[in-house]
Amino acid sequence: MVLRRSPEAKTANRVIVGDCIAALKKLPDASVDLVFADPPYNLQLAADLMRPNNTRVDGVDDDWDKFASFADYDKFSRAWLAECQRILKPDGAIWVIGSYHNIFRLGVALQDLGFWIQNDVIWRKVNPMPNFRGKRFTNAHETLIWAGRDQRARVTFNYESLKAFNDDLQMRSDWLLPICSGPERLKDEGGRKAHPTQKPESLLQRVILASTRPGDVVLDPFFGTGTTGAVAKQLGRRFIGIERDRDYAKAAEERIAKVQPLSPSALETVRSKRAEPRVPFGTIVEMRLLTPGATLLDARKRIKAEVKADGTVAWAGNQGSIHRLGAIAQGKSACNGWTYWHFEADGKLKSIDLLREEAKRQLGLGSTQAVIAAE
Repeated sequence: MVLRRSPEAKTANRVIVGDCIAALKKLPDASVDLVFADPPYNLQLAADLMRPNNTRVDGVDDDWDKFASFADYDKFSRAWLAECQRILKPDGAIWVIGSYHNIFRLGVALQDLGFWIQNDVIWRKVNPMPNFRGKRFTNAHETLIWAGRDQRARVTFNYESLKAFNDDLQMRSDWLLPICSGPERLKDEGGRKAHPTQKPESLLQRVILASTRPGDVVLDPFFGTGTTGAVAKQLGRRFIGIERDRDYAKAAEERIAKVQPLSPSALETVRSKRAEPRVPFGTIVEMRLLTPGATLLDARKRIKAEVKADGTVAWAGNQGSIHRLGAIAQGKSACNGWTYWHFEADGKLKSIDLLREEAKRQLGLGSTQAVIAAE
């Protein structure tokens, strides 16, 4: 028997040294689950930035960040974004990060190319670089744009995991995180920053945990010193890095080689309710976990409905599904009947959602069977 390798398996977990657009053109169509891109800022610096004590700020003045005009920058941006769109899977997504110098131009390019914006996220820096000249506000944040490959893309979003991560509160679109510093900051042999715009691992961890699953392929077309690859490897994802500077690429490879992946059990995330096996209320009645004629009540015992043999419920002349009748009882347009309706057992009021879990247990519905049951 001949085993065929998936397109992404040929290139995953490696650093490609070369021009990002040329390298992207060589990758197969629809072979990547997520792109994280930290492209050149195009800062347009006219002179050195000096501190009040007349020492030079170690900022971004590398050749890779310099473009002759906005038109040249836009042409470059649209070229690499178009290639990223091509190599993304149908439900793939992209995260692009930038400052006020470039993020708005990138946003226009994303929308013009047909990407579908999910969110913009503000990374608010705990410890930003001060504003030395005192002529404008301290630049204390960067903006990330998260977008699907197109409007039809059903992008991965691990909502429940992010909510649990945030102490059971919905994760907001403003993230307070420190800049990369201390032992995490890579240094060259002279003790200087190995890369001027190295991103903190905490930022990439949140992005990757939010929008990928273990085994997914994450591509970074501006790999730098490999933060994306290091975090992807640790979190059980595969990576492709593209970097034209050989020194950066070497530093990235050495860094990633030292990373130990987490155990599979440590990578388990909170299961989404939408991904769980679908068990209709009619099944509960068929299995006689509730018998026809049984009474369902709301949490305050003000509404009393009767269970019918066909899995519907009836109240005050109305009859329908647990969801429809729950909505009618509350005067709302929609209702989750599994959490609204209750039954009495052993003198206590219990949610019918417990019966759904019991039905799953008795039916032996696992993750694979759940897909079959829902189709």
